[in-house]
Amino acid sequence: MDCRSTKLAYKDTGYFSQIIIDYLDKAGQLRPFYRHEVSLSGIEAAIEERKRVNVNRDLLVQHLEEQYRLVHPSGKVQSNIQKLRDRNTFTITTAHQPALFTGTLYFVYKILHAIKLSEELNQKFPQYNFVPVYWMGSEDADLEELGRVYLGEEKIVWDTKQKGAVGKMNTKGIDKLIQRIHGELSVQPHGTELVQLLKESYLDAPDIQTATFKLLHRLFEGYGLITIIPDTGELKRQMIPVFEEDLFHQKPSEIVSSTIDSLAKHYKVQANPREINLFYFKDSMRSRIYREGELFKVFDSFISFTPSEIREELNKYPERFSPNVILRGLFQETILPNIAFIGGGGETAYWMELKDLFDHYRVPFPVLVLRNSFLFVEKKWQQKIHNMGFAVKDFFKSEQQLLTELVSRNRNGELKLEGEMERVVQFYDQLKSKAAEIDKSLLQHVEALRARALRPVQELEKKLLRAEKRKFEAEQRQIHTIKKALFPKDGLQERIDNFMPYYAKWGKEILQVFYTNSLVFEQQFVVLEEK
Repeated sequence: MDCRSTKLAYKDTGYFSQIIIDYLDKAGQLRPFYRHEVSLSGIEAAIEERKRVNVNRDLLVQHLEEQYRLVHPSGKVQSNIQKLRDRNTFTITTAHQPALFTGTLYFVYKILHAIKLSEELNQKFPQYNFVPVYWMGSEDADLEELGRVYLGEEKIVWDTKQKGAVGKMNTKGIDKLIQRIHGELSVQPHGTELVQLLKESYLDAPDIQTATFKLLHRLFEGYGLITIIPDTGELKRQMIPVFEEDLFHQKPSEIVSSTIDSLAKHYKVQANPREINLFYFKDSMRSRIYREGELFKVFDSFISFTPSEIREELNKYPERFSPNVILRGLFQETILPNIAFIGGGGETAYWMELKDLFDHYRVPFPVLVLRNSFLFVEKKWQQKIHNMGFAVKDFFKSEQQLLTELVSRNRNGELKLEGEMERVVQFYDQLKSKAAEIDKSLLQHVEALRARALRPVQELEKKLLRAEKRKFEAEQRQIHTIKKALFPKDGLQERIDNFMPYYAKWGKEILQVFYTNSLVFEQQFVVLEEK
C-alpha cells in the first residue's frame, strides 16, 4: 500500500494549543520549562545527563522477564529486554492508559513514533542501544474515557459496573463487544484476522491490563516494542522517599505550584497538584489520600491512618500507593534509563510543569517530543475533494470558509464589491482634501461619513454571498460529508477514530504505512493520501 505524504506546520492546522505552537517555535518564555531541545544535540545532552544517574537495571529486567511469561516474545523483544542490563542502553518511552481496543488512533501513532525514533538513534549513535518502551498507565480509573471506542459514527461502550483502576478490571462483557465488531468488520479483507486478534488478547486475559499487553505485543512485537506494566511493589519501592515527602511534607505540591505560577503567566495550566499526590490503591479501589489533622484519610471510604501507620503501610506495601499525574512521570523516569518522552499536546504541556520537580529529586528530565499526528485520506475522499477544486489540506478550514471559497471561485469574484468600496473611499478622500483646505476640524466628520457610507456596501456584499451560497446546496452537503469523514465530531481524525477499521481493511500493512511515514525530529503534521 503506497501513500503520498505531505507535511503541514502544526500552527496551520488550527487544532493545537498556543503552548505547543510556542514550544515547537522555541519561544523564549518556555525555555525555563524544559531541559533539552528536540534534536540530535538534545539527545546527546540527555544521554550524558542520564549516564550520571543509575537506575536499577537488574530489577527492571527481572520485572520484564516475569511479565513477558504471559506471551511468547519474539527474538527482537527478548533481545531488547536483555539490552536493558547494559549501561549503554537507553529507552525512548511513550505512555498511555489501557484504553479499550487501544481507544483512538493516536495511541498507535505515539507507539510507532517511539519505535521510529529508537531506530533512528540506533543508526546515529551505534555506540549505544535504544529501546522503544510503552509505559502502561493501568492504574487510571477513568472508565468513562477508557471504556469506549468509535467505529465510524457508532460509539461502542463497555457496559460494566466495575470501579477503580481500569487495568485491574476483569474482561467480563468484552465478548459482546467483539461480537458487534465481528458483525461490522468481518466483511473486510482482514476483518476475521482482526476479530481473532481481539479474542486471543481479551477473552483469554484475566484483566484489561493483561489484554492490552497481549494486544500490543501481537501488533508491535516485530518492531521490538517493550510494554511495561509498572504497578508492582518492587518497582514502587524505589519511590518510597518521594512518596514519603509527598505525604508528610507536600514538597512536590510546593515545587510544582511554584512552576505553575510562572507558566500560568503566559499559558493555560494543564494539571494542578494536590497537597498529596497519591491514591490509595487496593483491590478494586483507587481513591486519593488527603490529610485531616493528624490523620491520613482515603477519600470516599472509612480508611484512615495515623502518621506511623501510613509510613508502615508504605514501606510494607508500596504497591498500594498510586501516583497521580504530578508524580507519574517521576516514577517512570526513576525506573527507566529514559532519554526521550513521546507525548501528545496535553502531555507535553503538563510535563513542562514538572521540570523543577525533577531537578529537586535529581532525576534526569527527558527530551520532550511531540508525538506524530496524521490525517489519513482514502482515495474516495481525495477524488471528491479534487472534483470540487480543492486540495486535501484545504479541509483543515471550516465548512463555511470552504463554501465561501467555492462560491467566490465559481462567480469569478463577481460577488466581491471591492471596486465599489474603493470608489467610495476615493470619493471621500477627495472630500477630505477639500475640507482640509477650508477647516481641518472637518476631517473627523468626513471620516465618519465615509465609515457610514461603506457599512451598507459591506453588508450588501455579505448578503450577495449568502444568497449565492443557497444556490450551492449540493456542494455544501458534499463539503459537510467530507469534513465529517476526515474530521469526525469537528476534531482531528486521530482523536476519534480507532485503528480497527483500518486494520480490517489493510491488515498489519497499515501499521507499516504509519511507521514508514512517521517523522523523527521534524515535528510537523503529516497528511497521508492513499495512492
